[in-house]
Amino acid sequence: MREKEEYLAAFIGTYTEPIRFGTGAVLQGKGKGIYWLTLDLRDGSLKWEALTEQVRNPSYLAISPNRKFLYAVNELKEYEGKKSGSVSAFRIDWIEKRLLFLNRQATLGTDPCHVTLNAEGTHLFVSNFMSGSVTVFPIHSDGSLGDPSDFIQHKGSSVDPVRQTGPHAHSLTLSPDERFAFVPDLGIDQIVIYSFDRGTGKLLKARVPNSPVPKGAGPRHFEFHPSGKYAFLINELASSLDLYKYDRKSGNLVLKQTVSTLPEGYTGSNTCADLHVHPSGKFVYGSNRGHDSIVVFYMEEEKECLEYRHHYPTLGKTPRNFAVDPTGNYLVVANQDSDTIFTFRIDTKDGRLVEASSIEIPTPVCVKLIKY
Repeated sequence: MREKEEYLAAFIGTYTEPIRFGTGAVLQGKGKGIYWLTLDLRDGSLKWEALTEQVRNPSYLAISPNRKFLYAVNELKEYEGKKSGSVSAFRIDWIEKRLLFLNRQATLGTDPCHVTLNAEGTHLFVSNFMSGSVTVFPIHSDGSLGDPSDFIQHKGSSVDPVRQTGPHAHSLTLSPDERFAFVPDLGIDQIVIYSFDRGTGKLLKARVPNSPVPKGAGPRHFEFHPSGKYAFLINELASSLDLYKYDRKSGNLVLKQTVSTLPEGYTGSNTCADLHVHPSGKFVYGSNRGHDSIVVFYMEEEKECLEYRHHYPTLGKTPRNFAVDPTGNYLVVANQDSDTIFTFRIDTKDGRLVEASSIEIPTPVCVKLIKY
């Protein structure tokens, strides 16, 4: 009998219908819903398990800490006749391998592109990209979503005449102690910082309300180092990655270094997408769309700097989102525009990637890995 520890569930979010991006380009979504795969930790192979259909543009996913529930943003510009996207809640049936729909709520902003939960699973945070806002939902004991406990509309613009004419909240990351919430806003070139009040489900202005980034950088995703002493930001428009020193008391970020995610001499077009830190804290990975690669940096804690190590082609087009498995042995990447998911084995000594397997999934956007 095979041990459960040898496998991870891989949930894949997709685009199921046409969507117009901030660039003006329209992607014809070909997905059928939320896909359930199994990742074999012995060899990195992926196996198709199930499909949850009738879910509109479930582009980004989040799984509750107790592994009972899954949440998906529905990346839409209109919901129930209003300018809004929505977010859907499901119960995970691990025995029958299916997702059971619980309820759905309007996000009060358009094109929700990111969703996450706090560690206790009491609140859900949605970032609405196109309208530039953040919505907080309380989570009921049965996993369903309550009415919003907070909604914050960002304001402002920056220098790019196409991509930065207004705010574009791209993600939200809670600090390790969950006192603060960090929202990279691509449209205003800021990491907006809030304090989180769990009792009320409100995001309050932090003592240090924001951390500006260079004009035109386009901040996108933010993640902490396992030590909690450092944090990283990937910038979509500038194709760069920032290293910050983090002050736990004030929530302040001090920029230590900015590095390019592209190889020297590359002159093609590119936008960055995702960012993840290896569980060991030794390596930082970022995805390039255009160069279609994963860049690897080594985190030198004593010197407080990132050292470039490698670039690896993702063997597909437009690597949107990727995940590093909890064991630190595999990286799974979704190639949005070539309809493929690739698994790479990670050399835990130097962070190198080696192709392990692949599977075809139409217009994959998000990869979430979790133990069975």
